[in-house]
Amino acid sequence: MSKQIIYHGSYCKVETPKIIEGKYTKDFGIGFYCTILEEQAEKWAKKYETPVINRYEYNENPNLKIKNFTIMTEEWLDFIIDCRSGIKHKYDIVIGAMADDQVYNYITDLISDQITREAFWELAKFRHPTHQIAFCTEESLNSIKFVENKEI
Repeated sequence: MSKQIIYHGSYCKVETPKIIEGKYTKDFGIGFYCTILEEQAEKWAKKYETPVINRYEYNENPNLKIKNFTIMTEEWLDFIIDCRSGIKHKYDIVIGAMADDQVYNYITDLISDQITREAFWELAKFRHPTHQIAFCTEESLNSIKFVENKEI
């Protein structure tokens, strides 16, 4: 992969991304989350009073450990369950579909044995495609460069 434009939805300009450990566990663990889908970044940003979309140039670094889930699979599901349970992984960058609020509810139901894996996949297949890139290490942040931001 050469250069690619990615987006981060926020409440402010984020010229220098940082990895901040929040109180909530995320799909791919602790990291700075972006997407190739501008509309998705817009949805993230619209959760705030002053929505801002930050645009970056991403240059893949072959020396980094990158996990790329090209489709939602059992491995993707298990990875998200582990990350959301606080289990750390060994990757610098993780790329793949996002477990939005509804899919996360299905994951919660699966973890608590309220639904089966088969039922999870049946429900999840009707969700709109999503995308996220989690920059999980300080070194990974060196592969993105701030381009611009805009309030929406």
